[in-house]
Amino acid sequence: MDEIDRELVNVLQDGLAVCRRPFDDIAARLGIDVSEVLGRIQKLLDSRMLSRFGPMYNAEQMGGCLSLCAMQVDAERFDAVAELVNAHPEVAHNYEREHVLNMWFVVATELPEQHARVVGMIERECGCKVYDMPRQQEYFIGLKLAL
Repeated sequence: MDEIDRELVNVLQDGLAVCRRPFDDIAARLGIDVSEVLGRIQKLLDSRMLSRFGPMYNAEQMGGCLSLCAMQVDAERFDAVAELVNAHPEVAHNYEREHVLNMWFVVATELPEQHARVVGMIERECGCKVYDMPRQQEYFIGLKLAL
């Protein structure tokens, strides 16, 4: 990652303008072409320096359902179970923690009635109890990781 990449990531964390050409302003701020901005974003995604680039949606306000889930997974099965969990398009943010519940992930569905079905499928496929923890209240903390 060079200095322009770092500045690009910092600028992107502030959000994009909702307009016809949102990358024009970013290119002007960085002093580079729009094509270079887009190419750098793609390179950062391809190299996994960025894991995701896109909007954040409030699933509940759009009629969906979202919850944080956790499972206790034997260490020797962790990678195989992670693969099963990650195969579900409704799953995001799967990560390992040093805790008895060592696998944590988010399940987001378009409709509330789909949520229990997805959680149940994960439980059956993995052979592990899924602790489903729906969000009770949301707090916006404005997390920005300056590079």
